[in-house]
Amino acid sequence: MPFNENKRLDPSQVQDRRGRSAGQTIAIGGGGIGIIILLVSMFLGVDLTELVGSDMLAPSRSDSYYEDVSDLATVCRTGADANQRQDCRIVGFVNSIQAFWEEEFQYYGIDYQPTQTVLFSGSTQGACGFASSASGPFYCPRDRMIYIDLSFFDTMQTRFGAQGGPFAEAYVVAHEYAHHVQNLFGVLNTSGMIRDSGPDSEIVFTELQADCLAGVWVHHATSTGYIENLTRDEIMQALNAAASVGDDRIQQQTQGYVVPDAWTHGSSEQRLAALQDGMRSGDVDTCNTPGWE
Repeated sequence: MPFNENKRLDPSQVQDRRGRSAGQTIAIGGGGIGIIILLVSMFLGVDLTELVGSDMLAPSRSDSYYEDVSDLATVCRTGADANQRQDCRIVGFVNSIQAFWEEEFQYYGIDYQPTQTVLFSGSTQGACGFASSASGPFYCPRDRMIYIDLSFFDTMQTRFGAQGGPFAEAYVVAHEYAHHVQNLFGVLNTSGMIRDSGPDSEIVFTELQADCLAGVWVHHATSTGYIENLTRDEIMQALNAAASVGDDRIQQQTQGYVVPDAWTHGSSEQRLAALQDGMRSGDVDTCNTPGWE
């Protein structure tokens, strides 16, 4: 992934909580569903708790919380570091994505409000509750932060058959920041309640719109100054990642059959098409954004 080696990174946009105790957690109830299902639905729409041990899902009794301390400031200074380290690469993607949306929001006469990405390992605590590595990456509307356990990218390959690669990671980060964009524009349902599901549901539209908006950033990624160029292989990494997290593909992998009426994020075909729409046009209007004009 060729980042501009001389471009200064801003690691303050990423919190590093890896290797720390999860602190106080919310107990999981509802017959083993509880908060995990809520968090999973934000990204994958399926229960992935089987991917981790039950001990990781047990509620902690600790009352400690995280401090905003990051070691990334000492190791992620320039694009050269992003070319060498995965965590610095995430910093670079976050910086590029937010730089693009800050400029894009000016077109609409709105101030973009930057937010942080939280890197964690195993489990963490946020405003939306307790999250484990089984949750998958997600955006929490309550604190407007993105949460990512980097082990998810390995899971995409080993469990869901994605080819992986740096730009597969970029797609995931861009998708979550697209939810932040939706939130700032007031088009994201932040009630936490899923009222419908299925290929033509509102919640699937929200997720496909986020895929499209992620593609809009991909179209403009090099113009932010952080990324020098994109090869065909890198573009294919993003497209392959979108297809690998389609509801139909995940359902087939986790339960052995597909239930379209239960889709919350769209099929592989839908997600691939949405990402491609944004990549090709580079225009948010392509993403069918009512009320943004």
